Amino acid sequence: MNNLKLEYLNIIKPKLKLKFKYKNIHQIPEIKKIIVSSCLGLNAQNKNYLKDAIEEIRTITGQHPIITKAKKSISNFKLKKGALLGLMTTLRRDKMYYFLEKIIKLVLPRLRDFRGLNIDQFDKQGNYNFGLDDQLVFPEINSDKITLKRGFNITIVTTSKTIEESFFLLYELGFPFKK
Repeated sequence: MNNLKLEYLNIIKPKLKLKFKYKNIHQIPEIKKIIVSSCLGLNAQNKNYLKDAIEEIRTITGQHPIITKAKKSISNFKLKKGALLGLMTTLRRDKMYYFLEKIIKLVLPRLRDFRGLNIDQFDKQGNYNFGLDDQLVFPEINSDKITLKRGFNITIVTTSKTIEESFFLLYELGFPFKK
């Protein structure tokens, strides 16, 4: 079992129950899934670029991404219905905890001029979103093979009802938030 998952079960879960006074253990918030997505834009039409992007996300997450397509045509953006737009993968269970531990302990400390994650990125349901500008912060990526810089959006979906519960959960897991 993963270290972060053990820490959640043995240390963080009792803290959450004590702080928010839950009567039932099923009320205690937990992380449900992590969604890693990348918008490729018009570059998605280029097969080599798309193949490289798929390989990078597969290397970073350990899971093959799905290709997202446009749902409708928008002439101002020169977008046709069914055109390739980006990549997305959803991590659950053990892969989710491994990825989360890698983000907290390896990736975020490698960011240049990093002063912490923004607290304002929570949505009303308690999910947290943040983006990374460069794929080179991941230790698995070989910098010699990189042709273009690609960014990622990472969404952490929780079962918490409020932003305060979600913040406390992520803070206790080790997320470095701005003070």
